[in-house]
Amino acid sequence: MTDHFVPVNSPDTSGSAAHVGEAMTVLPLIDAAPAPSPSRPRPAVQRLLQGDGANLIVFTFAPGQDLPDHKAAHPITVQCLEGELDFTCGDETVRLAPGVVVHLREHVMHRVDCPDNAPERNILLLSMLTGERHV
Repeated sequence: MTDHFVPVNSPDTSGSAAHVGEAMTVLPLIDAAPAPSPSRPRPAVQRLLQGDGANLIVFTFAPGQDLPDHKAAHPITVQCLEGELDFTCGDETVRLAPGVVVHLREHVMHRVDCPDNAPERNILLLSMLTGERHV
């Protein structure tokens, strides 16, 4: 049996944050999401917030794009803000649409796929629950 490498993503995997959280930070998530890049195999990504306890990372998928098997270094929640995406963990696949939220513990393998028949723009909000304090 051959082992294959499974990346473990941290907040820094998605680059520098566009905002560092203050006592209150307001973000227009849909407007702040990066434009889709349909010519690439992976979605466009932007870390929008490095805040106390959480980092907010937005992915914009075009139809057919995916995030192959990977793990997060911290607990996460994911939710689709626009469009539709398939979130797979183990043998279970959930269709994400606005209003559906998934929570995962840290180091749990998962993947995200954008169906070929999805709209042109599909936005995923990842909240990485780091527990960090930025005082």
